[in-house]
Amino acid sequence: MATLTASANNQILRQEVLGSRRLSNYLMAIVVAIGGIGFLLAGISSYTHMNLLPIGSATDLIFFPQGLAMTFYGVAGVLLCLYLWLTIILDVGGGYNEFNQETGKIKIFRWGFWGKNRQVELVNLIKDVQAVKVEIREGLNPRRRIYLKVKGKGDIPLTRVGQPMALSELENQGAELAKFLSVPLEGL
Repeated sequence: MATLTASANNQILRQEVLGSRRLSNYLMAIVVAIGGIGFLLAGISSYTHMNLLPIGSATDLIFFPQGLAMTFYGVAGVLLCLYLWLTIILDVGGGYNEFNQETGKIKIFRWGFWGKNRQVELVNLIKDVQAVKVEIREGLNPRRRIYLKVKGKGDIPLTRVGQPMALSELENQGAELAKFLSVPLEGL
């Protein structure tokens, strides 16, 4: 939940959710691309005995087993790089949460991969919301999330996956949402 937008008459609250288009994903895709291409070029260089690398020399490698292993890791790295760039281009996980008091509905929208489930959309009634739940877990795998407790559907996560939110931001957004929906705030 990055951006909160309320309409002029304060009947609609919209929260933009950042998907895979984060700086960390761009950096990871670039690093994996450089590494994967480097390993692939080293493996091909050991097979052809022509140096294809801009830095260093891979022609001294014996193709079996070192060059073959480098080629395998290079192909794996390039495929992982393509997957990372595809998730960034498609903005997987991005979307919005919209709370509309005029219609009495909550719309949670996220982008997915290609196919019939590319657009994931959940629609619930505001009157079915029991509470806004904030989960804070510290340690090796910290978790800071906001959930919507809905009758018959359990907890629906509203925050993005990945880097934990700041505590102050989490508390402010949870309190603002609970106030807007007129439901209790749990977990603080």
